[in-house]
Amino acid sequence: MVRSVVILAAIVAGYSVSAQAPSSQLGGPMITWEKTVHDFGDVYQGDKVEHTFYFTNTGTAPLIITNVEVTCGCTTPKGWPRDPLAPGEKGEVLISFNSAGKFGKQNKVVTVISNATNPEVIQVSFAANVLEKKTPNR
Repeated sequence: MVRSVVILAAIVAGYSVSAQAPSSQLGGPMITWEKTVHDFGDVYQGDKVEHTFYFTNTGTAPLIITNVEVTCGCTTPKGWPRDPLAPGEKGEVLISFNSAGKFGKQNKVVTVISNATNPEVIQVSFAANVLEKKTPNR
């Protein structure tokens, strides 16, 4: 009997969870990126390169970015909007990559912490192929 009640409770809980609309359908701020991946291509050791990721608040409430986190000291978030962005407003996140001490294919992820209701798009990324620095022939 107890087993039947537990199974029935699990089935009911499963249906109630699956019946809920995803948070992105409930309204609120939503971040929509122009593109989420950038490839710097070939760079030489020691090169410093930058890229700007552009986005729009496609939601129904102000979007607030509270932080931008990187996975490596070679990557620096140089700027993002500090004030709330109204629905329809555009913004940008500027990222810098320093290739000093790196070699070969590099893939870096940048996490944008915000109040967006669509958490599947909180990350942008970039790639670079770091080549050995050329030294002049002596």
